[in-house]
Amino acid sequence: MARSKSSTNWLKEHFDDPYVKKAQQKGYRSRATFKLEEIDQKDKLIRNGMSVVDLGSAPGGWSDYALHRVGDKGKVIALDILPMTPLTGVHFIEGDFREDHVLEQLNEVLAGQSIDLVLSDMAPNMTGVGAIDQPGSMYLVELALDFAINNLSKQGDFLVKVFQGEGSQEYRKDLQQNFAKVITRKPAASRPRSKEVYLLGKGFRGS
Repeated sequence: MARSKSSTNWLKEHFDDPYVKKAQQKGYRSRATFKLEEIDQKDKLIRNGMSVVDLGSAPGGWSDYALHRVGDKGKVIALDILPMTPLTGVHFIEGDFREDHVLEQLNEVLAGQSIDLVLSDMAPNMTGVGAIDQPGSMYLVELALDFAINNLSKQGDFLVKVFQGEGSQEYRKDLQQNFAKVITRKPAASRPRSKEVYLLGKGFRGS
């Protein structure tokens, strides 16, 4: 079957992308690693000894980066409904983080430790239809925020990918109610035409 023009254009953009090439050269699982790396360097997000939870972790680029930043005394727990190729040192839980049995596994791995940072680079499967994609993406970021509110330690941080559009400003206000400071980041590795930004909530006020 012949590829559509849009599909061909996407493939060309993907393989011409300097971050895709850099990711391949460095052995990263995803170009998205560079987004987290830039935010981390700017905001000193991930520190030695932290406990980090990565929501929607597959293929594992963010978990891999976080693991190297938290060091031997830290802990990285990755959650996804999709399978993920194992990463030595990362605790992977396959399942829906809204379900009790997944949360039970999470608590077992934490073994009484608090969560210092929640990461979410989740996005729905995009259709190209804004009336479908935007509500779908907002639903996921709401789930991520609910998880953070229910599980983060006081003064913990939360980094989430948000697509600008209907509901995104209200969502930012929700973050401002729950965190001492909210910062918007658009990393260089985020394609300019993409409506994605990253919201960083610092200093969780506590539920």
